Amino acid sequence: MLKQTKWNISFLDGNQVVRSGAFGIPKEAKAVRYPIRLLRYWFGYHLLREEYGQKGAPLDVCEIGVDTGQMLQFAESGKALTRDSVSWNTWTAVDAVLKREQLVSAGYKDLVEANLEAGDLTLDRQYDVVILLHVLEHLFDPEAAMRKISGVVRPGGLVIGGFPVIPDFLVKIRQRQLRKTAKPMGHVSVFSPRRVKAMGAQAGLQTEFLGGAFFMRSNGRWMENHGGWMRFNIAFGAMFPGWPGEIYWSMRKPAPPVLSPM
Repeated sequence: MLKQTKWNISFLDGNQVVRSGAFGIPKEAKAVRYPIRLLRYWFGYHLLREEYGQKGAPLDVCEIGVDTGQMLQFAESGKALTRDSVSWNTWTAVDAVLKREQLVSAGYKDLVEANLEAGDLTLDRQYDVVILLHVLEHLFDPEAAMRKISGVVRPGGLVIGGFPVIPDFLVKIRQRQLRKTAKPMGHVSVFSPRRVKAMGAQAGLQTEFLGGAFFMRSNGRWMENHGGWMRFNIAFGAMFPGWPGEIYWSMRKPAPPVLSPM
């Protein structure tokens, strides 16, 4: 979808979260103006912002696989720099092993330790938005995980996610290779745009947005000081979402039909 080419990239330049190097942001990303490495949070932020605009009210957000809290920090920084009106009531952090001290420092208040691959995902509420950035590629059965996740999304709510991507005809070959050599917590599942859509459908979710991220990740090289290079990569990803790189998506949980009064 070409709408990603219209999203604001300016807050990548001057974003204090990036410049500080805090919260696990790699040094390559803080050394340049438009780090492609940060697109995972950039996509997440803009999809969250658009959902707020559609709902018109603060969101209840659940982020699964939070690491050290980069997504919330990036969202707060982007919001401040762009003066966007996006806001949230709650932002729950869920991870198999919580880095509690770092997450509290990053601003997370509601922390839940839960493993997507171990039993049911039991949370005490449902959410308007669930965020899954670079989580499902670490799971042996991501389709089963998505079915669990669907259960904690409110009817009409959204799931936002992303991970590495390759063309569909290479998925099975690459996945077999990865699983033979994968280290603990390594990548064990491989995705194409077709698998993303099928995974959502199996979980009762409708794919609304699907966009590749880049032509080439340049990892802190001089090209990443130029907004034109960033714009080119974003446009390329929009046109070729299955190009080997990364893909980001959003899926809607259908709301029950509103019955007309008799």
